[in-house]
Amino acid sequence: MLDLLLTNATLPDGRSGMSIAVLAGKIVEVTPGLQAAANETVDAAGCLITPPFCDPHFHMDATLSYGQPRVNESGTLLEGIALWGELKPLLKAEHIIERALTYCDWAVAKGLLAVRSHVDTSDPSMLPVEALLEVKKRVAGYIDLQLVAFPQDGVLRAPGGVENLKRALDLGVDVVGGIPHFERTMSEGAASVRLLCELAAERGKLVDMHCDETDDPLSRHIETLAFEAQRLGLKGRVNGSHCTSMHSMDNYYVSKLLPLIAESGVSVIANPLINITLQGRHDTYPKRRGMTRVPELMAAGVNVAFGHDCVMDPWYGMGSADMLEVAHMGLHVAQMTSQSGIKACFDAVTTNAARVMHLEGYGLEAGCDASFVMLQARDVVEAVRLRANRLKVWRKGKLLAQTPVMQAALAVSGRPATVTFQPERRN
Repeated sequence: MLDLLLTNATLPDGRSGMSIAVLAGKIVEVTPGLQAAANETVDAAGCLITPPFCDPHFHMDATLSYGQPRVNESGTLLEGIALWGELKPLLKAEHIIERALTYCDWAVAKGLLAVRSHVDTSDPSMLPVEALLEVKKRVAGYIDLQLVAFPQDGVLRAPGGVENLKRALDLGVDVVGGIPHFERTMSEGAASVRLLCELAAERGKLVDMHCDETDDPLSRHIETLAFEAQRLGLKGRVNGSHCTSMHSMDNYYVSKLLPLIAESGVSVIANPLINITLQGRHDTYPKRRGMTRVPELMAAGVNVAFGHDCVMDPWYGMGSADMLEVAHMGLHVAQMTSQSGIKACFDAVTTNAARVMHLEGYGLEAGCDASFVMLQARDVVEAVRLRANRLKVWRKGKLLAQTPVMQAALAVSGRPATVTFQPERRN
């Protein structure tokens, strides 16, 4: 007797009429038209079933703090960093925890069940670190929360930066982070990359570096990161986040850089909503949008994922934990509007992001965790176009959230009508 049987499902690869059998929190079979006894049978009626959304780049210690202690009037990255510096002395652990737990509730409702959050290690009190470690413990039953030790003020620039980061790792933070472009000089930035990668190698940790989040085409710390990943045998364990300077780099240099990144096994995370908001602030017209070279990186064989980065914090006053909104913006900015491009952007918030995070048991195959989302859409392209309604969200076979089928009330020739999406109807 199965615990759960989904029938008439459409999968991201285009297969339709599929059944997904679940037992003891695991997928035991994925096959067309399966007939089997189950404690619960759910007819997907042609809806898209996808693995959970993953956000590989977020700042949960700052989320939902918008307007505290004031609003970022310029909208710039540097004012956001300054604002966070003003807010840090006012932070209380219970407030960070409360905001983070609220955000996690939003995330589950949107089918977002894995988040990698950077947590500021610059404060010697370790208050944000300890708060998010508590959140990680509390949400373990429904969200995979991975924490990155992030020296927001610069690991070499701030007094005690290295010691504080090591303390965060000792407390249980999962990943080594950095921000080389915020160090005092280019050489100090390169030195920080080398130091942090060596620390990760010594401790057997993954690396996720805020890398070249700037419009300066000469900010080239991604090159150093790729080199150190190869030198230290960290292939497949290192990620460069943002990499927005690549948007402004000379094409000849990029032609050398892309193969280097691919050879090193370094992945890249773009953050479409935030990159296009914060970059190009010093431009008049034409204005750069700043997002890294997503299609070119993918074409070179680099694993590219999309992150949300911020939701209602000192850097960004919008957002709702919706990774389909992230994918939707990403395909527009990267001009990836072909069918294959749209599907690649969907992968950037699902399978590619899961690969960055090294998630175990992720996918829609026998042996994977029975964690998946039913979307009110017939295929991946429609899901992104509509930012589709999440009808049901399961984690390891347990239903966590559900939303009624969305209906649209129309007035045609003065006569009201109700149009309900019916995925089983195919023209």
